[in-house]
Amino acid sequence: MDQFLLTNKKVLVTGASSGIGKEIAISISNSGAMPFITGRNEKGLIETYNCLKDPARSKYFLCDLRNEDEVIRMVHQIEDLDGVVFNAGMIDYLPIKFLSSKHLHEIFEINFHAQVLLTQKLLCKRKLNNKASIIYISSISSHMGVPGTAIYAASKAALSTFSKILASELAGKKIRSNVITPGLVRTSLFDSVSEKLTNDQLNKQEAEYPLGFGSSEDVANAAIYLLSDASKWVTGTELLLDGGFTLK
Repeated sequence: MDQFLLTNKKVLVTGASSGIGKEIAISISNSGAMPFITGRNEKGLIETYNCLKDPARSKYFLCDLRNEDEVIRMVHQIEDLDGVVFNAGMIDYLPIKFLSSKHLHEIFEINFHAQVLLTQKLLCKRKLNNKASIIYISSISSHMGVPGTAIYAASKAALSTFSKILASELAGKKIRSNVITPGLVRTSLFDSVSEKLTNDQLNKQEAEYPLGFGSSEDVANAAIYLLSDASKWVTGTELLLDGGFTLK
């Protein structure tokens, strides 16, 4: 089962200061990888770094992906990579009739533009090794019509399309690009939102998931698979993690 291990693979994880990104960084570290982690929250980033299996073999970069100078500096310092997990992003809810160009720009800037431009810089600076694996964390919202999620869902759908085209362009170097699309996952953000719901409301929502809500570990396990050699024949795909929500 060695093909599922990430021994000595150098992997960049964005948005690693909390939630899913933090769990992915820790899990791939436990699988033998050398994580390079980045985020905007320095305290959270250091906490993640200290949770890694062997921090001495890893690095952390305080970086706002919306700041081009910071991104360029980080890319310059990063060693050649065997994988990247693009997890950074933001969630916001607003009915379409209340949208503004400012809101549209803010969501797409971090959820799409920043991911695309970091990808471009990594490629131009030849920071991705042949046979590297690229993963973008999307959302089940991109497949649904939930009121108030139009721009968030659209930004994630754009990311999924970008990944498929990227997979086609990089196939000659055996560099793979895939998307993980989770449903509701229990994170600190989820917990803060769920506190506003009654137990009956929360139980009713979870009942829509045949396998219950997901965990950050579920997403991390999927990332380990897509980063590993076990998925060397998988590219341009979207892995849906929704506990059976879309079965109906």
